[in-house]
Amino acid sequence: IDLRSGYHQIRVKAEDIPKTVFRTRYGHYEYTVMPFGVTNAPAIFMDYMNRIFHPFLDKFVVVFIDDILIYSRSEEEHAEHLRIVLQVLKEKKLYAKLSKCEFWMKEISFIGHVISSEGIVVDPAKVEVVLQWSTPESVAKIRSFLGLAGYYRRFIEGFSK
Repeated sequence: IDLRSGYHQIRVKAEDIPKTVFRTRYGHYEYTVMPFGVTNAPAIFMDYMNRIFHPFLDKFVVVFIDDILIYSRSEEEHAEHLRIVLQVLKEKKLYAKLSKCEFWMKEISFIGHVISSEGIVVDPAKVEVVLQWSTPESVAKIRSFLGLAGYYRRFIEGFSK
């Protein structure tokens, strides 16, 4: 389930609205919802999602920012898990973007992994990115490559060698 403009569904506290002010030649503006690009926005949003789904995390829900993955052992169990997650979203007035949601999948790509009843593997598209990476020519580019490759170290036998 992918939330529609997730950050914009979180209201800014009234006392914090003046902190979001910006001025252009067209006028003075303030955000009443959490804007994209604010330093703490991802952490605040992730914390909110973790709090509202806390009872279900690592039982049948994984949350990554505005993406919600629901996993189950059977179709009957999945129907119940889906109902619970949709109920939480309804109660919290969080809205999904239906065109970006996928339901009843046997296999799904999620944050760089392919997840199925067989287990979790690296998304082949991510492997291709690593294979096509040009030779790093600066310390920053080496660090960037090591960060990407290191993220997948648990899938690479002998990675630390």
